Amino acid sequence: MWSSQLLPWATGLGLISTVLASPFRVQEVGAVLAIDSDFPDPSFVQAADGTWYAFGTNGNGKRVQVASSVDFKSWTLLDKEALPTLASWETEIDHWAPDVIRRNDGRYVMYYSGEAKEMVRHHCVGVAVSEGTDPTGPYVPNETPLSCRLDQGGSIDPAGFLDKDGSRYVVFKVDGNSIGNGGDCNNDIPPLKSTPILMQKVADDGFTPVGDAIQILDRDDSDGPLVEAPNLILHGDTYFLFYSTHCYTDPKYDVRYATSKSITGPYVKNGEKLLKSGDYGLTSPGGGTVCGCGDRMLFHGFCRNNTRCTYAADISISDQQVTLL
Repeated sequence: MWSSQLLPWATGLGLISTVLASPFRVQEVGAVLAIDSDFPDPSFVQAADGTWYAFGTNGNGKRVQVASSVDFKSWTLLDKEALPTLASWETEIDHWAPDVIRRNDGRYVMYYSGEAKEMVRHHCVGVAVSEGTDPTGPYVPNETPLSCRLDQGGSIDPAGFLDKDGSRYVVFKVDGNSIGNGGDCNNDIPPLKSTPILMQKVADDGFTPVGDAIQILDRDDSDGPLVEAPNLILHGDTYFLFYSTHCYTDPKYDVRYATSKSITGPYVKNGEKLLKSGDYGLTSPGGGTVCGCGDRMLFHGFCRNNTRCTYAADISISDQQVTLL
């Protein structure tokens, strides 16, 4: 997920540092406000005790933000730094789109996008492992990133996935628009760069690569300058790959999905917009994460100037169709 902090073409959009500690109430129907603070690119995990924890892009004075909820309806933004130390390969500037999974040993693995010292303003997918079994951390970063691909623009927006056979994968975006020719999200002037979604199989530890990453999706003309923010779930016998299109600063930013009967694809785009500007009064909704159970999701949208709040929604999946409730 591009951050406007370093991008001159994303005029007037930046991160707000407002620390909030009180819980936020959401209603029972539709897409509703869950975290009334700058909390972009939300992901979430459920702890062994049933508590939900959400993680967001750097903001509010934290590299990785954390919020908690016991019912997925009332969320509290925690005053805790989940990633107190950095790996030697990354800078302090960006920590985008963190995603957390719980391993079989009870510890947690965080995937995130960090700026590479080797090529600033471009990113690698980093991995950090919790010191214990507390999902809020602290997380200790690995010295070796999972993916960089800096010659292709970098790697961002990772999300973990556990398949029905116990195999683990990480999906992520190759950030080709970061080396584009300018315009909307730096990739609106021909020739447009590819921004493929890749999938990397990993070992049980959640981060050791098994084989090479494979491409499972890419942008087409209907997607604007990019596809990003992949999130993979399995519902029944169908794999659902959720993703966002267009630039996050654009009212056309949205959430869509593609389906496949095989983990490796091919993934067929549904052609419909699960979330778009105007729905429920939303502006530029995207960066969504869907529960593996297939019944709920978090995503962000502009709630005020320069502020991307987190919203929650209940969903229903029937066959290969996803519907917001």
